[in-house]
Amino acid sequence: MKKMALHWKILIGMVLGILFGLLMTFVSGGATFVLDWINPFGTIFVKLLKLIAVPLIIASLVKGISDLKDISKFKNIGVRTIVIYVLTTVVAITIGLVLVNVVQPGEGISDETINKLTQTYANSGGVQSKIAEASKQLKSGPLQFMVDMVPDNAIKAMSENKSMLQVIFFTIFLGISMLLIGEKNAKPLKDFFDSLNEVVLKMVDLIMLFAPYAVFALLANVVVSSNDPDLLVALLKYAFTVVGGLLLMIVFYMILVSLITKKNPFWFLKKLSPAQLLAFSTSSSAATLPVTMERVEEHIGVDKEVSSFVLPVGATINMDGTSLYQAVAAVFIAQALSFDLSFSDQLMIILTALLASIGSAAVPGAGMVMLVIVLESIGFPAEKLAIGLALIFAVDRPLDMCRTIINVTGDATVASIVAKSVGKLGKPNPKNWDDNYDNVK
Repeated sequence: MKKMALHWKILIGMVLGILFGLLMTFVSGGATFVLDWINPFGTIFVKLLKLIAVPLIIASLVKGISDLKDISKFKNIGVRTIVIYVLTTVVAITIGLVLVNVVQPGEGISDETINKLTQTYANSGGVQSKIAEASKQLKSGPLQFMVDMVPDNAIKAMSENKSMLQVIFFTIFLGISMLLIGEKNAKPLKDFFDSLNEVVLKMVDLIMLFAPYAVFALLANVVVSSNDPDLLVALLKYAFTVVGGLLLMIVFYMILVSLITKKNPFWFLKKLSPAQLLAFSTSSSAATLPVTMERVEEHIGVDKEVSSFVLPVGATINMDGTSLYQAVAAVFIAQALSFDLSFSDQLMIILTALLASIGSAAVPGAGMVMLVIVLESIGFPAEKLAIGLALIFAVDRPLDMCRTIINVTGDATVASIVAKSVGKLGKPNPKNWDDNYDNVK
């Protein structure tokens, strides 16, 4: 009997999780039951993915660089990656601005809804913490992101997933140094990282066996902890504008995949779908990174020399879905609060959203911190920032889940394009968790 594909198992888990969550909202104590007895399994799953993210980046990137045997090849891959990431981000922001100006979702928000949202969220800890974090980032110098990329303690950087760029910097430095000492001297260290890479990828396979049950738990928790349904309905026009833009980005990616890599876009989406579904469930590019790397390398055929650099960097600096959301949210807030935006203001949104996406944490909620930075760049009144964030706070989590899918899809698309451009896009070679099980059982 043929095994059911992983993406179908995950999809079934998501649907059952949503239905179970809805059922529990009608049961007395149902939300507490989900929080105490169901959600912990989703939390464990996300922690397991984050547990292996840093070892996978280090092992995979060192292996990728050391396999190149030529620093100029790495430079070639790096330049193409950054340029394509910047271009796709600009396209995402532009799509968001065009849509929000055409649909104008902020024009339909009543004063009553604005007042209710303000009372509910403006003084909440979530909104205030985002404003405080954005204020801290704004006070830093223009080159602070470069300073932050360089760790003063490599072990400390590896101990925290938020320090992804520092880990990438150290690993690239290590990989290039291994090339410079010659193949003979580097071989013991290279063999260690090659072996570590295989072990961590096998850990990904094992963790993914639990994925359908984990997404059930994660989605059930999202449903029972959702906010006032009346407020969600009031923000549907805004939410649909964001989702519409995200769908257009998927179409844009698939055009690139079809024209540049010559791959069937529907085949591409099918192979990537487990990573996309996990991105939706976890709202975290960083947590999804191990799965994204496994799908892109083994199931799409991108060589490790490319994926080991492009995907970790993308999880940190390529936030197409989040950047599109910045554009829509900023203009929506301006429309709802009658703050006039000039054409130059909208150009400033493109520039600021692009710069804010670089180095943004690949974790849930980072988008709202970026949004505060974008709003302040166009002169939005500081005293109205909390009200502005309160307008979109009710639907931020479900939209965060949707835009994380785009972030992950964008990373995989760029990895495929770069691999094709340097002749490193080959045939898929998927592996299963039990490939060697018969030899050890």
